[in-house]
Amino acid sequence: MKTKPTQHSVKELRSIGIQPDILICRSDRKLPSNERAKIALFTNVEEKAVISLPDVDSIYKIPALLKSQDLDYFVCRRFHLDVPEADLVEWEQVLYQESNPTGEVTIGMVGKYIELPDTYKSVNEALKHAGLKNRLTVNIQYIDSQDLETKGVDSLAHLDAILVPGGFGGRGVEGKILTAQYARENKVPYLGICLGMQVALIDYARNVAGLTDAHSTEFNPETPNPVIGLINEWLDEEGKVEYRNADSDLGGTMRLGSQLCHLVKGTKACDVYGSETINERHRHRFEVNNNYREQLSKAGLIFSGLSSDKSLVEVIEIADHPWFIAGQFHPEFNSTPRDGHPLFESFVAASFKLQKS
Repeated sequence: MKTKPTQHSVKELRSIGIQPDILICRSDRKLPSNERAKIALFTNVEEKAVISLPDVDSIYKIPALLKSQDLDYFVCRRFHLDVPEADLVEWEQVLYQESNPTGEVTIGMVGKYIELPDTYKSVNEALKHAGLKNRLTVNIQYIDSQDLETKGVDSLAHLDAILVPGGFGGRGVEGKILTAQYARENKVPYLGICLGMQVALIDYARNVAGLTDAHSTEFNPETPNPVIGLINEWLDEEGKVEYRNADSDLGGTMRLGSQLCHLVKGTKACDVYGSETINERHRHRFEVNNNYREQLSKAGLIFSGLSSDKSLVEVIEIADHPWFIAGQFHPEFNSTPRDGHPLFESFVAASFKLQKS
């Protein structure tokens, strides 16, 4: 273990007038006391303020590790904050849940970026948080949606639940539609996020409502039954009308950020959230085409969530299915290890229930 790089780094900082109050030293093992003393001596930092941050087997152990070395005390002292002792009971509960699972489930994530799993990092973490809340280890199996198009859906047979996350572009979208159909027909718990909701609606339109050529104008602009399309105008949260068209700037024409959603009383989504109003974060351009809502409703599809002005579909579900919910928003962005997220918690619980049955 070498201290010279740290000494030189601090020397460079001091040469431009910055004197560190605290040094947090990353390493693959605990910083020995003699090395800590040497760093303190040559950087003019209080020895106790040289914090060791070694590798740990769980990221959730880090808050307690830093607190045990009084990092919080040094920060509060530096800024003259008069605050009570930190309470890490919630973090201790997270660690207990992580270390003492009562079972495990395998959830298939069907997408087209599976060779880069960090693309789905937020969803992965939300599933892990839900596993903590259910005292379950969540194993994620990545499945290429393009493979389903060419090889069929046999690779979905052993899964306890299926999740189709968001995405852009037409590559692999037919495989995602097949995935939603498989989950619907075989009563496998299904969570659709953003595009995952849209493909579920396309499957239902094609295979239940009889609109065999239904599609999204994002992937087939000439489809005779555009059940998903680009909405030309809508009201934002402040009541202002926003406009867009197919040639509009991509980023500037998205529905972005946290928005109010109304849930229909008595639906599965409302029961899961325990509320008739929720706030979830959005990042999409295409919406459910309202011209098909009545026809799809008569075919049995439930529109259980609507936008703040109740003009746009936010959540769909299927009544005669153990757990089939899909949302236009991104619930993974609101999940935390301490609180989880109700949608993911219920989804993981349903996957375990299927496994047991």
